[in-house]
Amino acid sequence: MIELRDVSVRYADSAALALSHVDLHVEEGELALVVGRTGVGKSTLLGTINGLVPHFTGGRLSGTVTVAGMDTRDHPPREMADVVGRVGQDPVAGFVADTVEDELAYGMEQLGVSPATMRKRVEETLDLLGIAGLRSRSLATLSGGQQQRVAIGAALVTAPRVLVLDEPTSALDPGSAEEVLAAITRLVHDLGTTVVMAEHRLERAVQYADSVITLAGDGVVRSGDPATMMIDAPVAPPVVELGRLCSWTPLPLSVRDARRAARPLRGTLAEPAPRGRPAGEIVLRADGLTVRYGQHVAVREVDLQLAAGTVTALMGRNGSGKSSLLWALQGSGPRSAGSVVVDGVETAGGRGKRAGTESPRVGLVPQTAADLLYLESVGEECAAAGPGARALLEQLAPGIDDEQHPRDLSEGQRLSLVVAIQLAARPRVLLLDEPTRGLDYSAKALLIRQLAELASDGHAVLVATHDVEFVAGLADRVIVLADGDVIADGPTAEVVASSPIFAPQVAKVLAPQQFLTVQDVADALPGAS
Repeated sequence: MIELRDVSVRYADSAALALSHVDLHVEEGELALVVGRTGVGKSTLLGTINGLVPHFTGGRLSGTVTVAGMDTRDHPPREMADVVGRVGQDPVAGFVADTVEDELAYGMEQLGVSPATMRKRVEETLDLLGIAGLRSRSLATLSGGQQQRVAIGAALVTAPRVLVLDEPTSALDPGSAEEVLAAITRLVHDLGTTVVMAEHRLERAVQYADSVITLAGDGVVRSGDPATMMIDAPVAPPVVELGRLCSWTPLPLSVRDARRAARPLRGTLAEPAPRGRPAGEIVLRADGLTVRYGQHVAVREVDLQLAAGTVTALMGRNGSGKSSLLWALQGSGPRSAGSVVVDGVETAGGRGKRAGTESPRVGLVPQTAADLLYLESVGEECAAAGPGARALLEQLAPGIDDEQHPRDLSEGQRLSLVVAIQLAARPRVLLLDEPTRGLDYSAKALLIRQLAELASDGHAVLVATHDVEFVAGLADRVIVLADGDVIADGPTAEVVASSPIFAPQVAKVLAPQQFLTVQDVADALPGAS
């Protein structure tokens, strides 16, 4: 179905090859998972499949790419629209309509699909992705995860033979991600759709893959069966890392396989060490915080305190009110009732500045991180942020050229830039909304270290995220929202370990013991110091 022969890609402003002499074959009805670190060329590889590279992105492509017998040199993306459906890293950038139903119908209108068929496919897609209740909603009013499901639906509804997905679950809560991946798997097995998917959250996807395609960062691409490729893959999910630690053969790719392999391990482990940082003074206090959008109550009478020296995770399904709460806490977002005080200063109206200084009391990294980037180069953005921003960026996403324009970065690299800018300001309270979108495991580990250091210096950190593995490695406390209400609030191990939705992979493998990370297990092994 998809054939790449001796494909190399070089962009005009780069001396290095983004892809180097790639030979790749993906069979019809195969789910191929593309893995690699942030910025190694995964999006470039996906872009060659429907001709976006180089017809839209520019640069030079040598070799041949054929999809369903069509050579992308002779067939630009518009001629392949009925063969290849694509969902990019930023789903909002691809929207052309105002409402969910209109967005789903738009692609079929351009392909001349009959009205009766259009109506049938729209209904099927709404049900398949669990978004029937959103059909009349404006796209602008949806949460990031809801927008991502709509974008996937818009690609599915045209019934393409090939589906290309770039980080399709990055903004989805664990339950929604499972639903979307189950829907994609059904397309593969029941309809023979070929799916090529890049995904950093491998704990969600690797068990569904028929093959794994790895990019190491030198332009070279390798492919093979998942179990073999995961042995030395540059990035790997926690169950694979646990298998490597314990020398399990074959390596487990799912929690079920890991639980079977872990039977002899459970009785040998010491009790997990106590978690949590000592809490300092209360630096942020919210009382009766309520956010309304018309008749819809997004946040309902939330009382919240954040202590210096701690990291709190805010979790909940898509549309539960997490982003609305963060913006209200920061002071720029709407607020119907309640108060938010940071170091004795009310934040309403964005009054989150320390007197006599430009350093903010409350910093916020939004879901759409690119909204905070407005200069012409990475170097200019870092210089404007102040001392330390460039060094932080190099730690989070190494190798980015100062002369690159922020718009030319990958989604993960852009997010790393914004996080570095905000961390450089060292705000008293730092709020982050889905900060791990587009980040690989190594970059997330570095971000965990940076946020932990910020907390140890007396700052309070609140992270809204669906990334349970990130929460397991970082948070002292977890708050769970549902329909604007706080339904759980407590230490991380107590809140997530017993949850079938929010538990990290290690917790599921070793339950009922409350181990959350691979490092927790390493520390509890016999002979560990």
